[in-house]
Amino acid sequence: MSNTSWAIDIDRDDITQARLVSDPATPLVAGQVRVHVDSYAMTANNITYAVFGKPAGLFGNDLGYWDFFAEPGEPGRLPVWGFAIVTESAAEGVSVGDRFYGYYPMASDAVLTVGKAGPGGFTDITPRRTTLPPIYNQYQRIEALADYRAADHEYWPVFRPLFLTGWLIADQFDDEGDYGVQQILIASASSKTAIGLGFALKQRADRPETIGLTSAANVDALAAQGIYDRVISYDQIMTLNASTPAALVDMAGNGAVTRVVHSHFGSQLLASIIVGKSHWDAQADVEGLPGPERQGFFAPGRSQKRISDWGGAVFGQKIAEAWLAFMDIAPRLASVDKRSGGDAALAAYREMLSGQADPRTGIVVVP
Repeated sequence: MSNTSWAIDIDRDDITQARLVSDPATPLVAGQVRVHVDSYAMTANNITYAVFGKPAGLFGNDLGYWDFFAEPGEPGRLPVWGFAIVTESAAEGVSVGDRFYGYYPMASDAVLTVGKAGPGGFTDITPRRTTLPPIYNQYQRIEALADYRAADHEYWPVFRPLFLTGWLIADQFDDEGDYGVQQILIASASSKTAIGLGFALKQRADRPETIGLTSAANVDALAAQGIYDRVISYDQIMTLNASTPAALVDMAGNGAVTRVVHSHFGSQLLASIIVGKSHWDAQADVEGLPGPERQGFFAPGRSQKRISDWGGAVFGQKIAEAWLAFMDIAPRLASVDKRSGGDAALAAYREMLSGQADPRTGIVVVP
């Protein structure tokens, strides 16, 4: 299928059922552009998108992640972050050859509807997308990205959306006075979102201790990265001082780990934040948990709050400064594993879904 456009269809009710399909081009209508996806990343974050593909209340309406790139009743098309080049345009302000960073379907090509095109990029105004969070609908010209460096190109799809989420979580802790805690436990600490959180927290002089929680096999390698103050294995949680006020940030939605932490700290656990659900098949096991009620973290909502607080320019400047500092160390945190074509894309999805992907690599698919 290498010589034709392809896409990966996923069963909306069973995310393990995915297949590679041909995706013939259809004529554009006025206002649309066709793009060829240059590259995108496959991360645990994408599995969270699949888990919440069907409506789950995240967007304040009856839409889910499947609704970005597929009409109701059609198989799901998984959203991914990456770069694309315009191959055909019927829209003013966007030309063939223009390159954009943004949100695309797991496919070789995509059709987008251009609104508000300008020097910085455009907003997709496909009807089903207009009620979704704006951050997902913005396509940024590479030349207009103030913090884009060619040397970092392959790390953008791997780290950018995950780092932004981690940075926003750290900002929420700062904004909330760290919830009054002295230690922040970060589960699935080898995940790229967790690393972004740990890095952002480390930039603060006055902050709680950060403790990365990971599997025993990952402890030494993760500790050597110097992102967290301490790294321990899940079976060492009970050795932590339960009288020291703590917060839990759960990156993967593993109910067993959540229960151990809540049970160990009880009333001294002052905040419990769940970010992702990459452990999609893990038993939730959250009924009757001692300690605080778990709260979900939704990055687009936090972004909108800070844009409202600071203005878009200041928000962008803060992100750019943090991102460039992180990019200076990113190559030592993860290597890039490039894979080409539709078959490789499907295999990458299945690998990530199985939980077997190496967290020390970033899978980049080149359609």
